[in-house]
Amino acid sequence: MKKKSQRVSPAAKVMTAYDRYVIPSYGRSPLVIVRGRGSWLWDIEGKKYLDFFPGYAVSGLGHCHPNIVRAIKRQAGLLIHLPNIYYNPLQARLAELIVAHAFPGKCFFCNSGAEANEAAIKLARRAGHAQGRYEIVSMLDSFHGRTIATVTVTGQKKYQEGFGPLLPGVVHVPFGDIGAVSGAVNEKTCAVILEPIQGEGGINVAPPEYFVALRRLCDARGVLLVMDEVQTGMGRTGRYFAHQHYGIRPDVMTLAKTLGGGVAIGAMVAGSRYADLLQPGSHASTFGGNPLACAAAVATFDTIEDEELLKYVRRMGNYLRTRLVRLAARFPFVKEVRGEGLMLGMHLGIDGKAVVAECLKRGMLINATGDNVLRMMPAMTVKRNEIDRAIKIVEDVFRAVR
Repeated sequence: MKKKSQRVSPAAKVMTAYDRYVIPSYGRSPLVIVRGRGSWLWDIEGKKYLDFFPGYAVSGLGHCHPNIVRAIKRQAGLLIHLPNIYYNPLQARLAELIVAHAFPGKCFFCNSGAEANEAAIKLARRAGHAQGRYEIVSMLDSFHGRTIATVTVTGQKKYQEGFGPLLPGVVHVPFGDIGAVSGAVNEKTCAVILEPIQGEGGINVAPPEYFVALRRLCDARGVLLVMDEVQTGMGRTGRYFAHQHYGIRPDVMTLAKTLGGGVAIGAMVAGSRYADLLQPGSHASTFGGNPLACAAAVATFDTIEDEELLKYVRRMGNYLRTRLVRLAARFPFVKEVRGEGLMLGMHLGIDGKAVVAECLKRGMLINATGDNVLRMMPAMTVKRNEIDRAIKIVEDVFRAVR
């Protein structure tokens, strides 16, 4: 007599395939996601989730924003890829938009934040080469990518373990300590690199005067100031770029994540003084700035302007912060609410990963970084009622886990 075969769920089939064929370099939640719209995702079983951490800020306009979808569909029917030995009108337009909203300079296009930071590191070393300058000062608790160079400048040992020897000439100092930076900069230093707000490090912020002093220090010592705006850029904090809150201008800026509205693209923006240092043959990226990605990025800029999202982010960011502060007042284990715009963190005195797991059970996706900081970075198009729903879920979870 034949045994009845047990039904294997669609989700289980996908996860089994991952186990067999995909390198396990990510810790994954047991979800198989197949569809997204705005601040919502649906899994393969049809369950709906409120996404308050859309793609580590990649889907900054929400999942499948209609403007991005239209731009991709239109461009896919015309031209998807073009090598950078030819001129691409969409790349030209995107570079013009970035420079117009940032500072005078030029752009190098690539595919990710790590690639953008790699380009910035090479540019800084090229700038200092004639003077024998090659050292880089970075910040503790920073995050700049997973390549050997970018993981070296990342100020977290856990990302570096097992990959040595790392890039020589990198010094780490505490974030927000201008005296420490001043003490680390010497005649061999070519650049100081930092995030305006540390994302992966725990939504760490520093006062405006720190950035003003940092700009003055770099000018006085002849050192490049490199701002990693991969996570903070493209409106996340209520300005196009977070350094604009401080009234300063970096020499180099890196972008990715929200830039493409969900499509892979990165950019390194060099100020006019350094914009022509990378000549033909000195650096490249095969897929960088391809027509499809540039079409999506141009549509992202157009959407931010047409929907007045910078103003909207400031308003929704203030509302979310207010709700979080009120929530924190009712739970003593919440130590602090910090951040800017729609890039906010709650520093907890309990295990943040347990909170994330409980939120998942209740249909909400959120992130914990540094083990005990809840990172809330919803889409810049998030609605007020979606914020209210998120707060209610987090409140219920706090009551359950305290």
